[in-house]
Amino acid sequence: MSNKTFLLPDLGEGLPDATIVEWYVKVGDTIRLDDNLVSMETAKAVVDVPSPVSGKVLKLAGGPGDVIVTGKMLAEFEIDPNLPQRAEGQDTGHHHGGHEAATPAKAPEPETKTETVREDSGTVVGAMQSSDAVRTEAAVAVGGVKAMPAVRAQARKLGVDITRVRPTGADGVVTMDDVKRAAADGSAKIGAATPVARAAAPAPAAAPAARSTLSQSGKPMRTQPPGVTATGQPEQLKGVRRNMARVMADAHSKVVPTTLVDDADLHAWIGKQDITARLVRAIVTACKTVPALNAWFDGDNLTRTLHPHVDVGIAVDTDDGLFVPALRNADMLDGAGVRTAIQRLRAQVEDRSIPPGELSGYTISLSNFGMFAGRYATPVVVPPCVAIVGAGKLSHDVVAVIGGIEVHRRMPISLTFDHRACTGGEAARFLKALLDDMSLPN
Repeated sequence: MSNKTFLLPDLGEGLPDATIVEWYVKVGDTIRLDDNLVSMETAKAVVDVPSPVSGKVLKLAGGPGDVIVTGKMLAEFEIDPNLPQRAEGQDTGHHHGGHEAATPAKAPEPETKTETVREDSGTVVGAMQSSDAVRTEAAVAVGGVKAMPAVRAQARKLGVDITRVRPTGADGVVTMDDVKRAAADGSAKIGAATPVARAAAPAPAAAPAARSTLSQSGKPMRTQPPGVTATGQPEQLKGVRRNMARVMADAHSKVVPTTLVDDADLHAWIGKQDITARLVRAIVTACKTVPALNAWFDGDNLTRTLHPHVDVGIAVDTDDGLFVPALRNADMLDGAGVRTAIQRLRAQVEDRSIPPGELSGYTISLSNFGMFAGRYATPVVVPPCVAIVGAGKLSHDVVAVIGGIEVHRRMPISLTFDHRACTGGEAARFLKALLDDMSLPN
């Protein structure tokens, strides 16, 4: 029998790593071709990775919460020739890089193979430093409950109130099995009455020696006297936040951002209107008026692509980090269509069921941060896009008019554009077209 080393494939569009959520097998188990091997969390989704062979599991790379670099060993199998195998040439994309022949299970061989894979710069999008070390990440504590983002997403999907799930993981972490068990026995349904027994359980207070270093909001708190320098509790970013850190750093290093700000006067609006739908319509109008901002820019080749359609990236804030799903063909939708599409995207983001393809490919983006707070901002342009619109908090302002003053409802608008691809005049005309459309009665 021969052995097969399975390398973590690229689970998205050039994603450099993924986090183990749950193994479906253990060392020594026999698995069949295309059976689910492991559940992995990427920056965009939680996906099941199937087995590339039929055989016995010899080795698994890490446990839940560990980060595996794309192209590194995920599992090792002893191939069973008596079970179904994929024929030579039947490529499903579950390998990473070029095809590698099976090799005997000798101690020196895996290290030689791993080093060879590291040399293959064509298997990862962009330059990336890599090592064989498996990086362990702690579960994030939010609202007093410690759980991985994927576990929280699964709880929402199954209708489980994660604050009422009994944790069995290390350091009181709620695991995927805990959530599934609670869903099966109905002990933690959302909206159900809290069991008296749980409310009366004094277990956490009975162990003062095991004082947590995290507050109930999940943030580090001082554990030493005021006279001693206190340090925070560092934790590795993962999943969505990990990807956000990379994307923002990349944008900061490439884009030449310039921001214009002004106020949209909503005084003429008739009745109650959907603000987000009006913003999307105004962006579409501005894109048709000044196509230069509805574009992609390639700074390496100095090329610009103007788009005939308008796909608006809608920034969605979650506990796990920032998602930007694409509102496709916004120029073809009416107000009701925009609202329905946005609600669908938000629901898919919340339960982490949104397809990875819906998180890329937008031509311009919108951040409606004013629904929380803030008037003006300098939102970040993420390449290859060249512009982003930020909408601030509504306010009632005193406005000078002919013959006196009036109080108008106004919305602060911030427009950040990449000055490599757009002129200041184009950006100003774009902003004016947007403001003019926002000022219309309906």
